[in-house]
Amino acid sequence: MSRLVRKQIYIEPEQEELLKRQARQLGVSEAELIRRGIDEVSRASIGMPPEQDVWEEEKAYIRERRLLKVPQTGRCWTRDELYDDRLERFSR
Repeated sequence: MSRLVRKQIYIEPEQEELLKRQARQLGVSEAELIRRGIDEVSRASIGMPPEQDVWEEEKAYIRERRLLKVPQTGRCWTRDELYDDRLERFSR
């Protein structure tokens, strides 16, 4: 890791509570959480989606799933028919 620079900041009491809770839940320091927040703001400002590698994995998974052949169930109803039936039963 590169050399870190010390910064002193002021936050609202509610933000402090949130920061402490999130850091505890994620198992990281409050400083690490602030650094992650700065990175997220930086990505958003240049239009880069956060966690780009995760999105690429998700897209690959979706592409694979689209190639699978799903067996037909032989059902004889449509989604609209189900909704209409449900609306009739519950509107009585």
